[in-house]
Amino acid sequence: MRAQYRAEGLTEADLAATPVEQFARWFQQAATEARLFEPNAMIVSTADAEGRPSSRTVLLKQFDERGFVFYTNYDSRKARELGENPYVALLFPWHPMERQVLVRGVARRTGRDETAAYFRTRPHGSQLGAWASAQSAVVGDRSELDASYAELAARYPEGEQVPVPPHWGGFRVAPESVEFWQGRENRLHDRLRYVAEADGAWRVERLSP
Repeated sequence: MRAQYRAEGLTEADLAATPVEQFARWFQQAATEARLFEPNAMIVSTADAEGRPSSRTVLLKQFDERGFVFYTNYDSRKARELGENPYVALLFPWHPMERQVLVRGVARRTGRDETAAYFRTRPHGSQLGAWASAQSAVVGDRSELDASYAELAARYPEGEQVPVPPHWGGFRVAPESVEFWQGRENRLHDRLRYVAEADGAWRVERLSP
């Protein structure tokens, strides 16, 4: 279960001026050239107030110079942990390209207007699902979940506007560091990390593999 990486390297000269610009380059390649399945799927790692970690896969919905945005139930485990400890890590595992992107930063809730604007773009069924599921809570069996969804589907049929749940919304992760990992031969991988400076600039450093 060991593969030899053969990809071309990543040099400091290859990098864009900011980590978000560099991420946009790699994301575009992952989506259009490599045609990866759900390249916006990322592992979100949080920790509670005692430092006990948890991870799950979440879909990235937006990114820009302000940060990386995902949406969730604010009563979910990850949201509760972010309420106790806002530091978070994101990992994009683009294995077929022999690449990873690792983001570390601070998560803050998005505004309600931004949340509502995104919620309106979701498929009708996904809007109902945001109401039907008490995410991370114990449920007796599948039939309870299906019954809750069916009740909502009857109340808000296709074409009728579904209100935005008050317990649902976004988090924006403002990056403090972003590492771009490129697999190389003999496990001598290229690891280049942007680190935020106090003046808003970015410092680039190379890490040993």
